[in-house]
Amino acid sequence: MVMGSATFFDAYNALSLAYALPILIRLWHITPAESGLLLGAGYVGQLAGALLFGWLAEKYGRVFSAAGAVAIMSVMNLACALAGSFNTLLVCRIVQGIGVGGEMPVAATYINELSRAQGRGRFFLLYEMIFPLGLMATGQIGAWLVPVFGWKILFLIGGVPGLFITGMVARLPESPRWLVSQGRWEEAAKVIAKIESSSTGAGATVERDPVPALLANPPMQTPVQGRFEVLSRAYRGRTLVVWALWACSYFVSNGLNNWMPSLYNTVYHLPLQQALRAASMTNVAQVALLLLCALVIDRAGRRNWMMMAFLAGAALLALLGFTAAQSALAVMILATVSYGAIGSANAVLYLYTPEIYPTRMRAIGTGLATSWLRLASAIGPPLVGWMVGLQGVGSVFILFAVVSLAGAVAARNMLETRGRKLEEIAA
Repeated sequence: MVMGSATFFDAYNALSLAYALPILIRLWHITPAESGLLLGAGYVGQLAGALLFGWLAEKYGRVFSAAGAVAIMSVMNLACALAGSFNTLLVCRIVQGIGVGGEMPVAATYINELSRAQGRGRFFLLYEMIFPLGLMATGQIGAWLVPVFGWKILFLIGGVPGLFITGMVARLPESPRWLVSQGRWEEAAKVIAKIESSSTGAGATVERDPVPALLANPPMQTPVQGRFEVLSRAYRGRTLVVWALWACSYFVSNGLNNWMPSLYNTVYHLPLQQALRAASMTNVAQVALLLLCALVIDRAGRRNWMMMAFLAGAALLALLGFTAAQSALAVMILATVSYGAIGSANAVLYLYTPEIYPTRMRAIGTGLATSWLRLASAIGPPLVGWMVGLQGVGSVFILFAVVSLAGAVAARNMLETRGRKLEEIAA
């Protein structure tokens, strides 16, 4: 719940600018190209944050790194609220992106390392639902409060609670798997004893994962080859596949999520509040499909779900691009459902990526993988802005369909991880 609260505000901060932008476009006379730059700038900071905090999580622990990331994004929310010009807000969003980009991969690693092998997919995705709930809340807050109180209210709401959550995250117990990897056996034993005591006290059956056994029989330490061990012969194949999946998935989903409020308002000429409400429905669809995903992921498997999600998104986006881009209603229906499908793939990637790496490189591997979502998300908004102005909205949806199809091809090569212990997968 505590780490989920941090993840909620990570999602909130990632999307908040999209719902402030329709007002800022008029207030500061921002051009479509400048809108794309402002949306993409935060992802530049997120790229740096994913790499930095992935390294910090391996060296200083998951909890320390997650708390630091939440602190940065919360403080910079307040700075964004005080920004009085385009350039100032641009800089604030870049710095805030460092925290936004750092929190999620570290949180995903932490939750994965606390999860049992059986049912890990359902457990993790129910936690991961907090992220689209954060996106959905951002949409609803933006739709209802921005027209009344102005754009700054979004950043104030994201900043003040975030500082409180920073302190809560800092008090969490460290990941026992990370403690074992550092040779801190006694600390790991205390954390595991507390977890098992809590589980048995609630009447649950405790699965004996490998970590307690490791405490009794400490293994020889595997030498760490550095962050580029992810491209060693043993891990290169799975790494390249997961990088492609992150890039394709988030190029489409963040492209849709960040541009739909402005597209509804400026291209389809919907009133501001109606445009914001229409855009917020994408996150409602993601929550619904992610709930379904959580219930079936441990039976269907990671690979099958990812392929189906990408293919469904590609089909709907292609239909939209070729036949219905001129209809606001068709865009609302097809874009919303396609985003829900691709959005469920996003959540599965946060489950899958930490699963395929050993503890010594799990946070770095996840951080490097999520850096591809930052690159794709930084490229997407400026490219969409250019294409809308030059070739119209339909061309954008066709581009998204092609990228979704590429994601389906990459998903065919995934390593299936359902029901397998983390130590077994990494072997």
